[in-house]
Amino acid sequence: MLLKLFLCFTLIPVVELYLLIKVGTIIGGFNTILLVILTGFAGAWLAKMEGMHTMLKVRMNLQQGITPAEELLDAVIILVAGVVLITPGLITDFFGLMLLWPVTRNYFKRMLRRKFDEMQARGNINITRYP
Repeated sequence: MLLKLFLCFTLIPVVELYLLIKVGTIIGGFNTILLVILTGFAGAWLAKMEGMHTMLKVRMNLQQGITPAEELLDAVIILVAGVVLITPGLITDFFGLMLLWPVTRNYFKRMLRRKFDEMQARGNINITRYP
């Protein structure tokens, strides 16, 4: 686990920096900075919109007495996307936007559900359902 964290905290910034330099030599420094700012702005706007939409669905389900499991997974993915978007760079911005876009977020949500199911089958987590 420590090795994975070390790689995330060293490898990702190095690759991001390399990509920013390469893109900067192709389209120019100002345009590269503008691109990072625009993707950050688009991500912040999309995170706000998707977050508000998800919270409305959670509230609606709770009022109807339905457990908002799907919406809570959406909320976790949107939170992760927001954290990823804080990191400046093109790869992290792209990944964050993919987590926010509902079509691709559903793909990640299915992956997360499979992971939860595997962890539950192995006994790593216990899920208790209340009536």
